[in-house]
Parts: sequence; structure tokens; C-alpha cells
Amino acid sequence: MTFAYEFRWSVLWQHPYGEWMLQGIWTTLTLGTICWFLALLLGIIVGTCRVTPWRPLRILATAYTEFFRDIPLLVQLFFWYFAAPRVLPAAIEQYLYRQVPNAEFWVVVIALSIYTSSRVAEQIRSGLQSIPQDQFFAALSTGLTHFQMYRYVTIPLAIRIMIPPLTTEFLTTFKNTSLAMTVGVLEATFMSQQIEAYTFRGLEATTGACLVYLVITMMVVLLMGFVEKKLAVPGLIARGR
Repeated sequence: MTFAYEFRWSVLWQHPYGEWMLQGIWTTLTLGTICWFLALLLGIIVGTCRVTPWRPLRILATAYTEFFRDIPLLVQLFFWYFAAPRVLPAAIEQYLYRQVPNAEFWVVVIALSIYTSSRVAEQIRSGLQSIPQDQFFAALSTGLTHFQMYRYVTIPLAIRIMIPPLTTEFLTTFKNTSLAMTVGVLEATFMSQQIEAYTFRGLEATTGACLVYLVITMMVVLLMGFVEKKLAVPGLIARGR
């Protein structure tokens, strides 16, 4: 039995398809990195608010987490891109759609950062609640305020404890950037589909996109494994090998 399909992998680096794929990879890396740092920052703030003694903050943080975590990311992308600008004054709507450079890119940054931050917030909350209460009391007994306790003691410790689950969220952020193609962002998946449309080489183009995400996620795993090994907390988290 012979396989009739003739592979032509050279389409992935021939001009102009190779340049398209490189542009898509760069967009994916840029988008994923920006979204992850914003999501981590916002997730730390929201996650900390969920365990503070102040009830109004806990309620707001819990509502934020549950609302954005429970709505599919694709729906949120469509909301921020198609629906949200409609409630703004016409002049602002026109400016956002026509004057803002790479408006689609920044819409994805907003949507993906908020969505991921709601998931990170839950990880941070879990990490903070896993810290022995003695750590909180010891920090407060030294004269630290609640804000200083969270900033200098408990949040750094919680992040070190939660490195493995945060690594998973980091990976998911890069994989979720593939949804950006639905609003016109020229990331790796979009470019692979464009190469397929021009060359009719869907197997090669899609396989190329798969390899791109595989390499990116492997790089993230190696990086976070190194970080985990360096920041492991004895007795609270297993050291990476």
C-alpha cells in the first residue's frame, strides 16, 4: 500500500511563506508574554484580595474571579472586540476601530489577560491559604502592616509554592493565543491557515503550527523548571529535578 500524498515541507520556509510564519511566531511570543505578565500582576492583586480581612474586597475579588473564569475565552474575545465598543460614543468607537494601531492585538491582550488573571487569582488564593497561619501571625508580630505582610512575606512565599500550577497557566496562555485569529490577529495559527490557502498544503502548514506551539511550550517548561528548582521552598514544594 502506497501513500499517495507527496509531502513538500519546503513551503514552510520558501518566500514569502517562511516570512509569514516567522511573523506569526513573533506575534504569538509577544502576545503570550505580554498577556502572561499582565495576568500574573492582576491575578496576584485579585487573589490577595480574596483572602484579605476586608469583606467588601473579598466579595468584589470573588465576583471578578468567578465571572471571568466561567465565561469561555472566545466569547470574551468577541465581547471586547464586537460588543464593548458599541456602548461608547460614536466618535470614540470610530477612533478605536480606525485610528488605534493594531487594535485587534490590544483587544486580545485585554481579553486574554483578564481571563487568565481570573485563573491565576484562584491559584494565588490557594497558595496563600496553604501557608501556615503561624507565618501570618509572625509577620504581624514584627510590626508589619497587613499590606507589608502580603508584599514582603506571604505573596512571595505563595508564588514560590504555586510555581507548578502557574507553569500550567503560562503554557495555557500561549496556547490560547491561537484564538486571536478569530478577530484578525496575524499569529502563528492564522499564518499557517494563510499558507494553506495559498499553497493547498494543509498538512505541512498545520504540522508547522503544531511544531511551533510544541517548541514554545517546551521552552516554557524548561524555563519554569529552572525557576522552580531555584525557588523551591523546603517542606512546602518539591524541588525540580
